Amino acid sequence: MLAINRRALMTGTAAVGAYTILSRNYVFAQEEGPFKLPLLGYAFDKNEAAIDARTMEIHHGAHHRSFVNNLNAAAKANAEAFKMPIQEMLAKLANLPEGIRTVVRNSGGGHANHSMFWQIMGGEGGAPSGDIAAAINAAFGDFAKLQEQFNARGGGVFGSGWVFVTSDKEGKLALETRAGQDNPLMYGRMPIFGNDVWEHAYYLRYQNRRADYLKSWWSVVNWDVINQRYADAKAGKFTV
Repeated sequence: MLAINRRALMTGTAAVGAYTILSRNYVFAQEEGPFKLPLLGYAFDKNEAAIDARTMEIHHGAHHRSFVNNLNAAAKANAEAFKMPIQEMLAKLANLPEGIRTVVRNSGGGHANHSMFWQIMGGEGGAPSGDIAAAINAAFGDFAKLQEQFNARGGGVFGSGWVFVTSDKEGKLALETRAGQDNPLMYGRMPIFGNDVWEHAYYLRYQNRRADYLKSWWSVVNWDVINQRYADAKAGKFTV
C-alpha cells in the first residue's frame, strides 16, 4: 500500500513539475512564415537590476511572439506584400495594400520595437561612450539632461507606448514618444534606442511606479550595441 501511494505521489509530483515548466517557459507554437521571434542573446535574468526574469520571459515569449504570429498569419493571404523586410514595410506603410496596414502597423511595429528592445539591453549601463556620447551631448547638452528628458517623456505617455531616441541619416538625434506600437521608421527616422512603457514591460515588479522603472532601466542598456545602431543610421542603414 505504501509503495502504491509513493508511486502515485511521485507521478503526481512529476505532472505538477511538468506543468510548472510549461507554464513558466511560455512555449507557444510559432506560425509558419517569413517572420521569426529573435533570440534574446542572454539569459532572462540578465536585466535583473532593472527588469525581473519572469517579466522578461513573459514579455519575450508571449507578447513578442504574438506579434510574430499575427504577421505570419497575415502573410499567408498576402505573401507578395510580406516579402519585404519589416523595416521596409513600416517605412512604406502608406503604400501597402489597405487591408494589411493595420496588422503591419500594430504587429509589425510591435515586432520591430521589441526586436530593438532586446538588442539594446543586456548591458552594464553607465555613461555612454564613443560617437553616441558625442551625439547625445550635441543634441541634449549632456547625458544627464537626456536621461531627465527621456524619463519625463516616457512617464508622460498616456496609456501604452514607447519613448525613443531616434536619428536621421545625418546622425542628428531627437527624443520622441509614440503611442501603441508605432515605430519611428514609419516617420522616416531610425530608433537608436528606446524603452517600452506598456504596463506589461514592468508591472510585476513596479506595479504603477513607471517612474521607478524608467530610472532603473538605464542600468541595463548596452552602449556597444547602441553605438553600432547609431553607426548604421548614419550609414543610411535603417534597421529594426
